Amino acid sequence: MSIIITDFEQNSPEWYQARLGSVGASSVDKIITSKGEPSKQRTDYLYQLAGEILTGRAEETYQSQAMINGHEREAASRVLFEMIYGIEVKQCALVYKDERKLFHCSPDGLVWDNEPLELKNPMMKTQIKYLLSGNLPPEYFIQTQMQLYVCEKERGYFMSCYDGLRPLIVPVYRDEAFLAKLEHELETFVCELAEIVEKLSKE
Repeated sequence: MSIIITDFEQNSPEWYQARLGSVGASSVDKIITSKGEPSKQRTDYLYQLAGEILTGRAEETYQSQAMINGHEREAASRVLFEMIYGIEVKQCALVYKDERKLFHCSPDGLVWDNEPLELKNPMMKTQIKYLLSGNLPPEYFIQTQMQLYVCEKERGYFMSCYDGLRPLIVPVYRDEAFLAKLEHELETFVCELAEIVEKLSKE
């Protein structure tokens, strides 16, 4: 089985439809913690995806102003990455792990040999914190590992930007011990999801 890279645009009607009932990288922390343990949000997320499959639609989720601002600055961040490395960042809406389409990620770009790129545009104080650390912010560990799992790559990239401050760019490598736990939790999760959908479809 090989990955599937879609050719429609992020935030398009096709993009929203393609994500229904599929576990995404940005939400996988609702299934597993960074320690490889089941998340306390697991059951709620299980029911949410079951509802999406059964109804064919997703509920609207809250977006803070910081999230909206970050999305609006994404294109500029992508251009900056291109300028720094002298490459073209390939945009894609969504990458599926395989033809089952049970797991996906929506990277902010694919670079070099389709390695995932995650772009963040945090608040000023948060960017300062990231720069002082110089490492991948721990809150994005699970998301970026899921991207590597879905895209079947050894390496990806994380970049955070704030206008007037230098960007933080760090390579992200596979954590095989964590990914083994992730794969187990994901397969268990989607089996339970299928059982719930089948049960409610018969009633």
